[in-house]
Amino acid sequence: MAEYMNLKIGEAAGLVYHRLEEGECSLNQIKTHLSTNGIDSQLALMAVGWLAREDKINISRESNRWSVRLNE
Repeated sequence: MAEYMNLKIGEAAGLVYHRLEEGECSLNQIKTHLSTNGIDSQLALMAVGWLAREDKINISRESNRWSVRLNE
């Protein structure tokens, strides 16, 4: 089961990464983008965490809006 989840999180992380190549977006935009690909919001957040752990993205917060962008 763990290998399956790692695979699914990795696939979702790839979709997030490719979306972020187009530019910065909010967490809600990421969740919406992934939902169109059949990925639920919990898995979307795990994918964001995966990319953060690998130091691939930068996450910031302004008021109630979380923004995500690729590290340069």
